[in-house]
Amino acid sequence: MSEGLPTRNELLQACREGAPPPGHPVLLRARTLAELHMRRLRAGEAGVCDIDERRARLMRDVDRWVEVRLPAARGGAYLHTESVGSVVDRLARLSACAYAAMADDQEWDLWFAWERLAELAIAYEDLVTELNSGRRRLPSAF
Repeated sequence: MSEGLPTRNELLQACREGAPPPGHPVLLRARTLAELHMRRLRAGEAGVCDIDERRARLMRDVDRWVEVRLPAARGGAYLHTESVGSVVDRLARLSACAYAAMADDQEWDLWFAWERLAELAIAYEDLVTELNSGRRRLPSAF
């Protein structure tokens, strides 16, 4: 794997329980974010602040890693509404929700959760393509 941004499939795989993801910094943080979201779903209100503080640090770490590795955006490149760290966090949250819905065996919730996850995964892939081509830029991570 190159040191560029991971593919959507690699990112989705990293958000699943099971074998640890490859040593890519974004994938390792995605796995931790998914685990934190699973804990958050089980915790209710207790301990949420600590979990959210860890999530914020992990998102910032992703953003800082991405910032120095992206090609320069072209003049006039559109600004994306959120950072890559934020997108990875949302993917991790939706992954946790999808697996929780599977465990609850609620057909509508299950379909809805997986649909949202699939849409965001495609949007992530589009974002990576636009960032790599210089057509899109990110908000400052520093």
